[in-house]
Amino acid sequence: MSGAGAERSRLWLVRHGATEWSQSGRHTGSTDIPLTDAGREHARALARRLAGQHFALVLTSPLERARETCRIAGLDTTARVASDLREWDYGEYEGHTTDEIRRHDPGWTIWTGSVPAGESIDEVAARARRVIDEVAPVDGDVALFAHGHILRVLTACWLGLPPDAGRLFALDTASLSMLGHEHETRVISSWNEDATLVEAPLA
Repeated sequence: MSGAGAERSRLWLVRHGATEWSQSGRHTGSTDIPLTDAGREHARALARRLAGQHFALVLTSPLERARETCRIAGLDTTARVASDLREWDYGEYEGHTTDEIRRHDPGWTIWTGSVPAGESIDEVAARARRVIDEVAPVDGDVALFAHGHILRVLTACWLGLPPDAGRLFALDTASLSMLGHEHETRVISSWNEDATLVEAPLA
């Protein structure tokens, strides 16, 4: 693909809708739980927000909450499952909140602490960079349906920042963000939009 085509490409980041665990702050990596009723309603708002938008490529995490969001948003027929978009493997901390973890590991954060029997941040970043390498040459917009932490790490990598800079990019469930270019520089074009607040499709 031409360099100009790559510069015009935009990455639309879609975090999955709410689940019971996301609402309670429990770390949800490989546990495959469905959206709540509210999560499905928010995914329908995403469908209205994305109506009429053409994507040259749609990728989704293999986990049900991301695939269900993609389906409700109306993009599942062209979507391809990308295992590198799965959420951080939280190992022994799966299903626990940060407050619970800090009872035995004071000051712990996912960005700076260790994850027993799980992934390191560098391993997550390696997956994120593989996704970027795959989508960067695509001539046209790309939609990625995935999870909070992997998308935040991916954003840091897109910007050329250390992976732990993802801690700076808060990302709500069922949110829509966009990565793009200003000339040759990779930038954040929009971030953490709530599709329920703006019903009209993006231009």
